[in-house]
Parts: sequence; structure tokens; C-alpha cells
Amino acid sequence: MSNAATIEITVLTSVSQISADEWDSVSNSGSTGQRPLDPFTTHRFLKALEDSGSVGQGTGWVPRHLIARQDGRLIAAMPLYAKGHSQGEYVFDHSWAHAYERAGGRYYPKLLSAIPFTPATGRRFLTLDGYAETGAAALLQGAVQLASESNLSSFHMNYCTEADAIAGEAMGLMHRTGQQFHWENRAYKTFDDFLAQLSSRKRKAIRRERAKAQAFGGTIHLFTGDQIEPEHWDAFWQFYQDTGARKWGTPYLTRAFFDCAQETLRDDTLLMLCWRDGRWVAGALNFVGRETLFGRYWGCVEDHPFLHFELCYYQAIDYAIAHGLNRVEAGAQGEHKLARGYLPVATHSLHWIADPGFRKAVQQFLKAERVAVDEDIEILTSYGPFRRGEREQE
Repeated sequence: MSNAATIEITVLTSVSQISADEWDSVSNSGSTGQRPLDPFTTHRFLKALEDSGSVGQGTGWVPRHLIARQDGRLIAAMPLYAKGHSQGEYVFDHSWAHAYERAGGRYYPKLLSAIPFTPATGRRFLTLDGYAETGAAALLQGAVQLASESNLSSFHMNYCTEADAIAGEAMGLMHRTGQQFHWENRAYKTFDDFLAQLSSRKRKAIRRERAKAQAFGGTIHLFTGDQIEPEHWDAFWQFYQDTGARKWGTPYLTRAFFDCAQETLRDDTLLMLCWRDGRWVAGALNFVGRETLFGRYWGCVEDHPFLHFELCYYQAIDYAIAHGLNRVEAGAQGEHKLARGYLPVATHSLHWIADPGFRKAVQQFLKAERVAVDEDIEILTSYGPFRRGEREQE
């Protein structure tokens, strides 16, 4: 596929069809020698998903990545999948699928630009510096053309940045908002600096929770880079299976993904593990971006009061403060995060529907939904744990 200009769009059935250096020249644009803004759009992360069989034939996530070249030079790329269901996305469109199918349509397969099983905000229009507008337009044209030529019902882009959402909306896509709870670092030097900004009641509650969690009878260990050993992944796989079975029925990631992580993703990873009575009993997996710590998975083989909160929220805050990170994204959902200093923020997705009548119905739904989301964020923020004077200064 190509347009009338000198931009050529190519569909890749595997990220391995392009070199890591070339893909990362756009996924990590402008940050030579630095961490990527997030690791999830890097060649190594997408390849780990594919090599491990976590995505691919039989999973409902079939790679259809797009790349755009201008006069032979890669200027843009987009992680893209043909989806046979809506599992592992966290921007729920099940009601759309049911409505369309009740009306006689076929919603699946659809086309989705997202990071599988990862509700983390990040760029989906991956472009070289200076090619943001040109690259995004080429990728969007290519995605819509691919969906149309393949007789797919729709194209979606989940957990994109606000800038991506604005650009996509200007090009005719429907803009959807949701919410997550993120912790923001306000130049804190210590965890106590953060606590000092909370109301007295919330501050005391967090201290009690941390004390009870840390009295679980064992020790907490943080591993990253070469500190991570295969035995740590063996332990975490047990925790992940337990959580996956309870939440999703079966885990999304295969065991082989964690072997790939040991080989290629250790420097992007922060693994928190709890040791008690001669074995690992609980853990949390995080990925480290240039500005953000992304909490991804938690699991355990023993239940201890508040240990989940300690690892997933408080230890994450400790790490972010110590390493000068701007925020912690602790995953999807969870109003219980509010009392622990994680405030609601808007998330963004983009949508294109082929059927004009169905597109109009979805557009009306999104308009009403956005009002409700804005109201929820405003109300929840007012119930946040920060001292009222602090909230008024924001």
C-alpha cells in the first residue's frame, strides 16, 4: 500500500521482519542512550511477546504491524494486531460487539493498535522527530485501508497518549476517554515528604498498613537488570498463574515470555519479591520507563495483610522517589488506590467503525460517556487523600 506521495506503508506479520535498530529508531525517537519513554513499544518487548507464543496464531492477537517509509527511510511505525476477541485490552468494547452482532453484523475480527495485556499509556503513532504529523497521517491511512480491504468491522487504538488522541480525532477518528489512578511525584525527596501532604487520617492509615505488611515474617527484595536470576522468574510464574487463573481464567502470558524477559528485558524490569521461611511467597512485576514506573502484575502463594498494597503501591512510590521518576502507573481500575495517593487521570483511545449507522450510534454513546468520565474524575479527585490546601494549589 502506498499513497501518492513518497510514503510507502508495509504490513509486517512479525516484528522480526524489521531490525531492532530500525524499529527502535522510531519507538525511541529522540532518546539515544536513554531509556525509552516506555519499554512496551520497543522491538525487544514486542518480539518477546511473539517469540514466546503469547501473541500469534491461536491467541486472538495476530501481528499486523505497520511501518511507513519515505524515500526508503523509516519514518513511522505502529504496533497493530488483528483481534479475534476483546480479551486482554482493558478498554472494554464488549457491549459494542454484542450490539453489532445482534443487529446482524460481524464485529470480529477487528484491528487494534495496542500493547497486548498492557493498559499503560504510551505512543501508538511511533514517529521520527520532525515527522509526527506526516507519519501519523500515513499510519492512520494505512490502518483504515487495511481494515477496509480485509472487511474488518473496525480499527481501534487503546491507551494512546493525549497527543495521539488529539491528532487522531483531528483526522476523523472517534475519541474515547476512560480513567486510571496514577501517583504523581511532586519533587518528593522521601516517602515521608509524600505522606506530609496527606490528611492526618490518611497518613496514619498508610503508616499502619505499611507496618502490618512489613511484619509478614519475611523480607522484601528488589531486583533489576543482572540482579534478576532465572529462579526469580520461576517463582514469579507461580504468582502470575495464580492471579491469571483468578482474574482471566487462564494467564495471558506464556511461561516462555518470562524466559525471554530474562534474556532481553531485564534492564527494563523491576521485580519485587518477598522471601519467607525459605521460599519466595509473593511478588510484583514492574517495567521502568524514562519517567514512569509501570506496575503490571502481582501474585502470591501466601496471603498476608496489606502485602499487596506494600509491593504494588508503596514500594513503587519509594522506588520512583529514589530514582527521580515522575509517576507510577499501577494498572487498570481500582478505586482503592485513591486512599493511597493515586489520583484519577483521563486515559485515551481512538476508534474507527466501518458501518456508518453503527459508527453514529457509537459516537453518541462516546459523547455521553465522556461527560460521565469527566464527572467521575472530578468527584473522585475531591475525595483524594491530600490535605485540602494541597488540592486547592493544584
